[in-house]
Amino acid sequence: MKRLVEKHPLAIRWFHWLNFPILALMIWSGLLIYWANDVYRIGWGPTTLFKFFPESFYKAFNVPQRLAQGMNWHFALMWLFVINGLLYVGYTLVSGEWRHLLPDRNSFKEAILVTLHDLGLRKGEPPVVKYNGAQKIAYTAVVLMGAGSLLTGLAIYKPVQFAWLTGLLGGYEWARAEHFILTIGYVLFFVVHIAQVVRAGWNNFRSMVAGFQIVDAQHPAPGEPVAGAPGRPSSPTLPA
Repeated sequence: MKRLVEKHPLAIRWFHWLNFPILALMIWSGLLIYWANDVYRIGWGPTTLFKFFPESFYKAFNVPQRLAQGMNWHFALMWLFVINGLLYVGYTLVSGEWRHLLPDRNSFKEAILVTLHDLGLRKGEPPVVKYNGAQKIAYTAVVLMGAGSLLTGLAIYKPVQFAWLTGLLGGYEWARAEHFILTIGYVLFFVVHIAQVVRAGWNNFRSMVAGFQIVDAQHPAPGEPVAGAPGRPSSPTLPA
């Protein structure tokens, strides 16, 4: 027999699905801004090993000469990004959801074991919990990155009005570099996150869309109390 088990509350799902397009559009508009002063590369002196965006990339995606459009979109989307982020953090604090998301003293050790398992280097299955150590660290890091993006963004947007903030971040050039590095971090998070979603399968994806997952009736779902524990919620069973 199978049964339905609630996994993600409606609020968490809304914040998740709103944040994805907002952040994607912010990265796109940020690229339109970055084109006007394309300075970052990997190399030393006159030697360049890797340039983030070659001229062919800009031409293919029609990026050049769109600086004003990029700035307008970026600053408009910033408000949606901030509001959605504040509401998400506020909800996790009020609802107690933060207890599932905040890393604890075992999370870093668990994250290493989960990573080794995902890479096929460890056979033991990760613990069955709502969020494993790697997820807790990643999701908490993204929230901190969001705060970092806001602060560095304000520092390079209004370096005179927020001179104290710009100075605290190391000056305008450092603040801009930090803002860029955080953006690269989001892209890497997207890639890993999507790969993990594909690897986890449809049941996991459905839980973030519909809020429930289907599990074996005799087995507890991630984060659910074990059988016989007091206060365990009942859930409907489905035909096998």
